Amino acid sequence: MQQKVFDSLVKNIFGKQAGELASLLFERKNVNEFLIAKKLGLTPNQARNILYKFSHLGFASFLKKKDKRKGWYTYFWSINIIKILSYIKKEFEKEIQKFEAELKSRENKRFYICPSCKTEVSEEAALLHDFACPECGDIYELSSVDKIGNELRGKVKGLNQQLNLVRGELSEYEKEKLRKIEKEKRKFEREKEKARKKKIKARRREKKAAEKKKPKKKAKPKKRAPKIKPVKKKLKKTVKKKAEKKKKPKKKAKPKKRAKKEEFVKTLFSFLTKKTR
Repeated sequence: MQQKVFDSLVKNIFGKQAGELASLLFERKNVNEFLIAKKLGLTPNQARNILYKFSHLGFASFLKKKDKRKGWYTYFWSINIIKILSYIKKEFEKEIQKFEAELKSRENKRFYICPSCKTEVSEEAALLHDFACPECGDIYELSSVDKIGNELRGKVKGLNQQLNLVRGELSEYEKEKLRKIEKEKRKFEREKEKARKKKIKARRREKKAAEKKKPKKKAKPKKRAPKIKPVKKKLKKTVKKKAEKKKKPKKKAKPKKRAKKEEFVKTLFSFLTKKTR
């Protein structure tokens, strides 16, 4: 937005001094209050009064810093252009509504004009004075030329032009604000990602350092795998054992106990028979 346009808008709404203050702080941040007073040709208290009014409406903000040597606080001021333009937009809309309401009332009523004084009055005012001008005494004439109506239409047209300008600037500032927010968001995300990567690297370093500090365990000797004997040798041994078993003479079977008893009984019986004979 052009500074001149902004200054004229603020002057029309808030007055000359407020317009000068807004032009001084236009697109600048954290300006020293003593510098503001000096530039405007005001005392620090006068400058503060204007700034406090702006602050009360939400148009200005400040930062205060303590002077280490002197011990008092110094204020640094900034203005919020978006809020100022929003307020101006609302004021223009109110003015337009007011003038449009007057135009509608003029369309439904008749007005009279004094031919010598050129003053215009409503039909009610003309009736109160019996259609005679109280200033010069001339008779009122019906007003054919709607001079005031034309002036009102001109005002509405001018206000609409200014309102469109303010709306356009507001949308641009809001877009710029959104772009800045997105930029800051992306920057924050990048910084967050960097911090995350740094943490991961630091953890890896800590793990490596901890592993180096730990005493190394002695490697246990590997157990030797048992030797697998060839299958053929086993087969040969089993064949040899079977052959040896076959060659050995068979032991005589021992007589059974029952057979021995029978032989003993027979011998005893024969002995007894011999004696009896």
